[in-house]
Amino acid sequence: MTGPRLLPYGTGAVLVELAGAADVLPARDALVSQGHPAVRAVIPAARTVLVEFDPDAVAVADLRAWIDRCLAAPAGPATAAGTQPVVELAVRYDGADLASVAEQCGLTVAEVIRRHSAAGYVVQFCGFAPGFGYLSGLDPALRLPRLASPRPVVPAGSVAIAGEFTGVYPRSSPGGWLLLGRTDAVLFDLDRQPPALLRPGTPVRLRPA
Repeated sequence: MTGPRLLPYGTGAVLVELAGAADVLPARDALVSQGHPAVRAVIPAARTVLVEFDPDAVAVADLRAWIDRCLAAPAGPATAAGTQPVVELAVRYDGADLASVAEQCGLTVAEVIRRHSAAGYVVQFCGFAPGFGYLSGLDPALRLPRLASPRPVVPAGSVAIAGEFTGVYPRSSPGGWLLLGRTDAVLFDLDRQPPALLRPGTPVRLRPA
């Protein structure tokens, strides 16, 4: 696929399928910065952007044409990474899978910690649970598949990796990611505005505690 592909997604949404993860936030930014009165939400994911719209306010063909124009236009002012303040998370690197990750990657534990904490991360998208951000930017040397069998319980604040992403569990839940450490940061709080600490486009730095 050489360019974005627009796919129908029910009667009130269009799914924009992109070439890779690096294209997602720029596409989201282009759509948000251009704006459209009929668009209700622009939601990034791993390699797609979902555009929700009011079908009574715009024809699907016209919306698709607008999306094409937005994605073809020169990049405008960023609304995601680069404009949001950096969120720094203090991490205690004592996770249950830390030694196993080091062994699988052919690295020392200290090198795993150095590589993981040295990366510059950006929240690519959110999902799985409220406040769970998928952080892109993981060092390629640390990219491993998730566990074959998920754990029944992963503690809140667990900092973990799976595939190309780093993530932080906002609450205790089942999970199959590889656990490197833990943070005391509150990832999701309904009494906070906005409730989610990590939102798409948020730059994140991890600091060994």
